[in-house]
Amino acid sequence: MELKCTPQRKFLTCLGQFQVLVLAAIIILSLPGCAARQSEATFVRPKTDLRYVKKVAVLPFANNTSDKFAARRIRDIVTTQILSMGIFDVVDKGVVDSALREMAIGKGKPMNTPLLKRLGQRLGVQAFIDGTVNDIGSNRSGQFSYPEVSLTLKLIDSDSAEVLWQSSAHRNGYSVWERLFALDPQDSFQLAMTLTRDMLATIPR
Repeated sequence: MELKCTPQRKFLTCLGQFQVLVLAAIIILSLPGCAARQSEATFVRPKTDLRYVKKVAVLPFANNTSDKFAARRIRDIVTTQILSMGIFDVVDKGVVDSALREMAIGKGKPMNTPLLKRLGQRLGVQAFIDGTVNDIGSNRSGQFSYPEVSLTLKLIDSDSAEVLWQSSAHRNGYSVWERLFALDPQDSFQLAMTLTRDMLATIPR
């Protein structure tokens, strides 16, 4: 026997769908830490036109984590993202590191304005990208593990040593949907790629 599609039947069907949506929302909201935590703060020097910056050198990054290779990986990721986004031209890191060694600038050694100016002239750049890996690793919520990355990046004028732009940001790879459907979360590399791209996108061009 064929069922007739009456207004009452349509109402009951819609009511059933609504109840399913409400139940799904309750499940999601009941999960601890259901929203991925992210934060970001950005500074741009007022009244500065950054269009004069055509080429940059990415300096070795500081590493505040227990992962001794984290700074090297993030430095490479940042370089790749700058080039792929077409923000600046970038001096090869081998050339940068060679110049640092020849000028006896040790890793983590503070550089004053005259030193930065000489390095900038030697490399033919208008600015430097410097950075710090504040945190990188994994966190756990129940049986679900996800990565976390915290970075600080800055753009420094090679002549004046002024900070033209700076961004500090934190992201994690937590996803409610991945947890609900037992999907693999982003790994730290994918998360770092996304985070650095979002941070660099705040540089005004």
